[in-house]
Amino acid sequence: MTDVNHPAPDFTLDAAKELALSHFGATGEASSLDSERDQNVRLTSDQGTWIFKIVNASEPRDESEFQTALLEHLAHTAPDLAIPRLKKTGNGEALAYVTASEAGEQHALRMVSWLAGKPFAEAERSLELLESLGATLGRLDRALQGFIHPGALRSFDWDIRCAGDARQRLHHIADPEDRALVERFLDRFDAEVAPRLPALRAQVIHNDANDWNVLVDEAGAPRVTGLIDFGDALHSVLIAEVAVACAYSILDTEDPIGAAARLAAGFHREYPLREEELDVLFDLIAMRLVISVTLSAARRRQTEDNPYLAISEAPAWRLLRRLGAMNRRFASAILRHTCGFDAAPGARAVTNWIEANRKELAPILDRHPATLTKALVPYGDPHHPMTVDSAGQRPDKATAWWDDYCAKHGIELGMGPWGEARTVYAGDMFKSRFVEGERRIHHLGLDLFMPAGTKLYTPLAATVVSVEIEEDPLGYGGLVALEHQPEGCPPFITLWGHLAHEVTTRLKPGDRLEAGDLVAMMGAPTQNGGWAPHLHFQISTDPSLAARDILGVGEARYLDVWAELFPDASVLAGIPAETFHQSGRTRPEIVAARKETLLPNLSISYSEPIKFVRGEGAWLIDNRGRAYLDCFNNVCHLGHAHPDVVEAIARQAAKLNTNTRYLHDNIVTYAERLTATLPAGLAVASFACSGSEANSLALRMARAHTGQSDAVVLDWAYHGTTQELIDLSPYKYKRKGGKGRPAHVFEAVIPDSYRAPADWPVEEHAKRFAQSIAEQIEVMRSQGRAPAYFIAESIPSVAGQVFLPEGYLRQVYAMVRAAGGVCIADEVQVGFGRVGSHWWAFEMQGVEPDIVTMGKPIGNGHPMSAVVTTREVAASFNNGMEYFNTFGGNPVSCAAGLAVLDVIERDGLRQNAAEIGAYLVDRFRELQARYEIIGDVRGVGLFLGIELVTDRKTKEPATALARRVNDGARQRGVLIGTEGPHDNVLKMRPPMIFSRANADHLVSVLDESFKAALAEA
Repeated sequence: MTDVNHPAPDFTLDAAKELALSHFGATGEASSLDSERDQNVRLTSDQGTWIFKIVNASEPRDESEFQTALLEHLAHTAPDLAIPRLKKTGNGEALAYVTASEAGEQHALRMVSWLAGKPFAEAERSLELLESLGATLGRLDRALQGFIHPGALRSFDWDIRCAGDARQRLHHIADPEDRALVERFLDRFDAEVAPRLPALRAQVIHNDANDWNVLVDEAGAPRVTGLIDFGDALHSVLIAEVAVACAYSILDTEDPIGAAARLAAGFHREYPLREEELDVLFDLIAMRLVISVTLSAARRRQTEDNPYLAISEAPAWRLLRRLGAMNRRFASAILRHTCGFDAAPGARAVTNWIEANRKELAPILDRHPATLTKALVPYGDPHHPMTVDSAGQRPDKATAWWDDYCAKHGIELGMGPWGEARTVYAGDMFKSRFVEGERRIHHLGLDLFMPAGTKLYTPLAATVVSVEIEEDPLGYGGLVALEHQPEGCPPFITLWGHLAHEVTTRLKPGDRLEAGDLVAMMGAPTQNGGWAPHLHFQISTDPSLAARDILGVGEARYLDVWAELFPDASVLAGIPAETFHQSGRTRPEIVAARKETLLPNLSISYSEPIKFVRGEGAWLIDNRGRAYLDCFNNVCHLGHAHPDVVEAIARQAAKLNTNTRYLHDNIVTYAERLTATLPAGLAVASFACSGSEANSLALRMARAHTGQSDAVVLDWAYHGTTQELIDLSPYKYKRKGGKGRPAHVFEAVIPDSYRAPADWPVEEHAKRFAQSIAEQIEVMRSQGRAPAYFIAESIPSVAGQVFLPEGYLRQVYAMVRAAGGVCIADEVQVGFGRVGSHWWAFEMQGVEPDIVTMGKPIGNGHPMSAVVTTREVAASFNNGMEYFNTFGGNPVSCAAGLAVLDVIERDGLRQNAAEIGAYLVDRFRELQARYEIIGDVRGVGLFLGIELVTDRKTKEPATALARRVNDGARQRGVLIGTEGPHDNVLKMRPPMIFSRANADHLVSVLDESFKAALAEA
């Protein structure tokens, strides 16, 4: 305001021109410019355009000297910055002085260059222009770092640090609601903001980037071309520069916080801001407006309520009212995010921690959500429980509709995803507080639809923050907020809405819950706000927000901000990402492509094929996020994607992979480790890529050692995919497409004790079944032939999980060796500790083979295999012909193999297999006591079988029933198989990490599948 004792200078234009010429040597056509305190004259000539300033006599000399020093400093530190440049006097000074009037008042004189451009006030306020303004101010203030002058250390009304002084002007505001609004801003400033300012960076700033002090491109390009009038410059907090510029530039914009954020982002790009500065920016913008409206109100009173002043301050009032209706923490989140910071401190660390620890989270339902049959709730249906038509007005209709839909499609769990746009958010309460004309329609939580009464459990330890009932129609009903503070993670909140009211009798603020503890139950429509029963589950990374302040619905423009502040809770809830996001081809497309490009006899499991996209421990996850307990695919011996094996493969692949013609530590180290698990006589190893290659190599060794080529095999055996192995596999040559038993193959009966003649004493089973081997050897002898080898799985698998009678192999091996043959133990499926009691299944028979073949589990899914034999057999094979396998024994494969051995030993997986296997056999026998169709239960370790029969006395195979049980288990999320000559044996080979909880789940699903299969029969 003008000092009435020192009015603005009033020199004539001629007098001003004379002063300009005499002191600065400048001349030209003169014209007056508006000014409140000083006198400004524009001088235009062919040599350029200047502004000649005659400073008000009341201005302290050090302030004039400060502004001059500031411009001189910038001339050196930022010569390209678009600001006025000083013109010096004849003696090289930037300031001159003149004494005028009878009182002898002295005026400072200064001349600066004229800057071309259009005032910001007259330009279209695009986001690009706002960012340019912020960048200009950032460059300016970066150039002012370290500059100081006594004149900068001043205090006046426009210093934002003194915004609290506006309280003294409150009485000038006539409207009581406006006065109360300003008072609320002042209260918050005094209590929360002002105490933080002394800790923030401070320096000299321009402090007045208002609409008329900023110049923009006259041609309309969205860029700032100049910054003028440093009359309000001072030493203050740096963030005030941004706040002042925002307060003016975002007036009457559609999205004021978004506009402020772009301006701040421009500043941040040139002069990086700090988080603590952005955290007060919203309040400082408001306080600049508070200063403005209170000064204007006071001035209006002094000028008898000048209506022009009321009109000029109207935009500031409109913005203040909008800011007053906003949640400051949400506004700060937008500002922080736009500048590249977390929307709330630690927000990204929270989501990263949840993702990194997702495997350790307790399930929030009785069963892990991934194991349930899930479906996204089909939102387009007019009866959907998240539409206005069905919610609130007719909750019974919504519930019935959803129940019918689930029954029709076999859905156990329905989901409404994060970010979904919903028409239900139609009331005025869902109008955006940030963006004019936009609605908040995007859901910021995860909805889980299940029956009322469904129990809900916390995935992490928690402290109860609040328990309340929200009675509003279409509100939350029962509402709980929990705070979680896991080690290594910032604290965060989970919100649980639409709960049964019983929760208020069990929980109270301050209660401690451990992971897996009951939180609440899903409420019926009468208790959950009038919705179909479901849980609204949400995360807030800002732990200071009260439950009812957590934003449940957001506008599209700021979904990226809300994604940090209220991130998708699906990972915390145990919902796989594949539930919401599919990639690659659809199942039908893959089936069609396979038919077009792959062999037609390449089979696919199940009539409705499964597309698996990820494996995790004992689970396989399909392309829709359904998790299947894998009890069948024994390739992943340690579970799918075991981190130790993955890391070992990646580490070695990043260094070297080559063949065995070069020296490398891995192959000999692995051979030493592998042979150490076997009897001492089995000391020489060789490596290949598959079980079939291993078995083929074993045959070559046996033939070289014995000089013979005839083989003894067991009926229904399977040993590999090459033609010579198909010739040894009755499972193949006796079935469709097979050519029958070749002449060099002699086939003995399967030593299946369950199907042994009833009159055989159990203790004689080994001897009686071994007699079949003796008979085959005798047939050979009668033809003048002798066996080159006997090959058998140590536990025949495709024959139906057949466990050999005790002592069987001792007798058979003795017969074969006496006839000149060697004994090959095929451990491709049953080795590496699967039986629990031993490393190798043949050890249970107390024998030592001449050759052992290994595959499948050896690399936990990495394609490798091995053959281990005696030194004698190896010497015979060393006949001058090189054995070479390009990939067998390569460094990467051996690294995978070493990792598998390490994990088995370190984690005690053999003992786990023994304990869980015994537990499963006991549980299977409990099922056998209830279901007559279970004829036999057999298993050792994690190699298990259940044989189904239509009659326990006749042992008639229940093939069709076994198929129904197998399909039923698949439908319920468990993968098993069927094997045996009649395909009536349920086959299970779970990974070695199989837990008791996994075992209980398997038994539960088998129980349900038996019931359903029998009901269909």
